[in-house]
Amino acid sequence: MGEDKAELGSLLEILPPVEFCCIYGSKLHPNNKDETSMIDYIIGVADPRQWHSENLKLNKDHYASWLIHLGGARMITDIANDIGVGVHFNPFVSCNNKMVKYGVVRMHDLIQDILGWERFYLSGRLQKPVNILVDNLDIKNVNTVNLKAATSAALLLLPSNFTEEDLYAKICSLSYMGDLRMLFAEDKNKVHKIVQGQFHLFEKMYKPFLEEYEAKNLLRFSSAGDKQVNIFQDCGLSAASTLVSSLPLSIRSEMALKLGDKRILDGSGRVMQQVVIGSKEQAAECMKRLVRRKVMFSSTRQAVAGLLTAGAVHGVRYVANKMRKAWKSWV
Repeated sequence: MGEDKAELGSLLEILPPVEFCCIYGSKLHPNNKDETSMIDYIIGVADPRQWHSENLKLNKDHYASWLIHLGGARMITDIANDIGVGVHFNPFVSCNNKMVKYGVVRMHDLIQDILGWERFYLSGRLQKPVNILVDNLDIKNVNTVNLKAATSAALLLLPSNFTEEDLYAKICSLSYMGDLRMLFAEDKNKVHKIVQGQFHLFEKMYKPFLEEYEAKNLLRFSSAGDKQVNIFQDCGLSAASTLVSSLPLSIRSEMALKLGDKRILDGSGRVMQQVVIGSKEQAAECMKRLVRRKVMFSSTRQAVAGLLTAGAVHGVRYVANKMRKAWKSWV
């Protein structure tokens, strides 16, 4: 994207201190010329209620007026936690002649979602390229667990032969499975545009995990004449079990309830739970249903919370912008 890191970080200069901050979304697309689109930030803080209390003193205009008058920081965090999925978004904030949207989350909740896909909300966003501006707790390193899990989930859903672009598209689509907004308020070509526009960033993110699986003989690569990389994967039961073992505990536990499990000893002598699967296809279908349900639940809750906290004008404006992009993609 055209803006440099200092310009992108200008938002942080007017906010209370944060533990983590990254930019995600369409503004990372190098060919994005849409000046009307917002720059999307994820902001992680130790105590959201305290942070919002300080931010209300500094940037009261970032919040819907009814929130300020009726409940302040307590209501903001209560709505985020009890109705949404722990994230409060302030959209349509003007900063340095740019329009931005920033979501505030408790660091503990962010880490739990990254490691365990507890809500599969922010973890899904961090499976795609992001531009990290602040990282006091080394979230970039923590996120490698999330990226490996996303690689494994995508491989379970893919056939024996596919392209590198197919893989990144499948990874990208994980966080949209079950998202009701994709039916009416999102660009139907969204996944394709994200992957094509940020292909080299996906390559850089996922190279270590592809190399690891190649070393374990789970994957084999061959280059086609058009420089497209073809990938062949082992679809046997042992390979599928290896992929399942890299999924987050919350997913594996639910899969075990449906498919059964057994206890095994790992290399260090620790007892581990192993999901019993009959085939790669069975494991893939079970995982897909679980992820879709998580995404549907979280995206619906967050959409309701967002409409409440954005205020009537901003809420209608945000939905209208989404609908406009969706309509353009369909026609």
